[in-house]
Amino acid sequence: MTSDLLKKLGITLFMLMPACAFAADTPFDAPSTVWLMVSAILVLIMFIPGLALFYGGMIRAKNVLSIFSQFFAVAGVVGILWIAVVYSVVADTTNMTEGSLNFNSFVGGLSKAFMAGITDQTLVAGVPEYVLCIFGLTFAMITPCIAVGGFAERMKFGAVVLFAALWLVLVYGPLAHMVWGGPGAIMHNWGVLDFAGGTAVHINSGVAALVGAIVLGKRRGWPTTPMPPHNLVFTMMGAALLWAGWYGFNVGSALAANTTAGLVLMTTTIATCGGIVGWMMIEKIMTKHVTSLGLASGVIAGLVGITPAAAFVGPFGAIAVGFITSICCFFAVTGLKRKFGFDDALDVFSLHGIGGMAGCILTGIFCIPALGGNQDINLVKQFIAQVASIVLTVVYCGVFTWIIMKLIDKTIGLRATPEQEQQGLDVSEHNERAYN
Repeated sequence: MTSDLLKKLGITLFMLMPACAFAADTPFDAPSTVWLMVSAILVLIMFIPGLALFYGGMIRAKNVLSIFSQFFAVAGVVGILWIAVVYSVVADTTNMTEGSLNFNSFVGGLSKAFMAGITDQTLVAGVPEYVLCIFGLTFAMITPCIAVGGFAERMKFGAVVLFAALWLVLVYGPLAHMVWGGPGAIMHNWGVLDFAGGTAVHINSGVAALVGAIVLGKRRGWPTTPMPPHNLVFTMMGAALLWAGWYGFNVGSALAANTTAGLVLMTTTIATCGGIVGWMMIEKIMTKHVTSLGLASGVIAGLVGITPAAAFVGPFGAIAVGFITSICCFFAVTGLKRKFGFDDALDVFSLHGIGGMAGCILTGIFCIPALGGNQDINLVKQFIAQVASIVLTVVYCGVFTWIIMKLIDKTIGLRATPEQEQQGLDVSEHNERAYN
């Protein structure tokens, strides 16, 4: 019986040999291509309905449709701009070499504008470049919409769409290039560890939300008028979809179906658990209650914290990153905007900005082998590099976001009228109601 089994196994292996040999000779990587396609879909689910439900549940009922409408409109505009110019700004590596610093260290060229020179046969590391482009597009769609939560319930629909378009071209595109542009890009030159977007996505959107909230001013009646979340079930559902979609965001950033993707799956999952537990513990200690909104916020804090670290830390480091980031975000949410008086409507800066900063710094600590990581680095030098990446992102995003906001305000205007704001943006901007 054993002899027959070995014989059948030998025949099976022999039959598979031609296919394996063919796979070894071709640059096309089918498993990685499929995974990248699935990842792009997961990030879209993370965006709409995930982020839309997460935000929509936290605002007042009279504005919930405005969030969904803004997100769909931004997705359409960003998609076209990404193909037209922004993908090239991110991906073009013309004039870039390892260690060099020039204009293209900050922004890519335009050789790939409108996908010039790229066909369905163009491969990058075995994956069609079209697939990589669309995967990157999903990041570009969600990032400005994360920022929108900071100034929700008071910005005109047209102003939101124009802001997203200008911000994508002038802020997100260049910063994404600085992080992921490869040899010659400024953050690459510095040796910054940012796997999936702690700087370009989270700190970037968090700072934009803060600047937007300050420029627009407070919502009518805030903080004296109660503005509780209108549907926390929506928020919990949104958080769950964000968690599921984040696997596309983080694990997909391995850009292959490989062992790194397996590590990132582990660290993303366990860091989120650390985020939930961290928020739950500190909220119970500080307020004597564990809230559903707090648990949802813990999910986001853990995910944000692990985003830059996912491929560089081990399970222990992932738990620590999620736990510590969550506690940092808790104190930011409960203290920052009240202390400084800015109306960040959905705590975007506290969750994404502060969470991204904490995650970025913790990446440079828990990545070392002694703490279960896989990076043999000098801690002091790495700490300086991580802090430098935060400073660059904050300054670049802050300055350009302020300029964009002021430009829009001087042209089409930023803010809805007091009457429109009182009525709610669903009716005043879209002539619809979420609930009839």
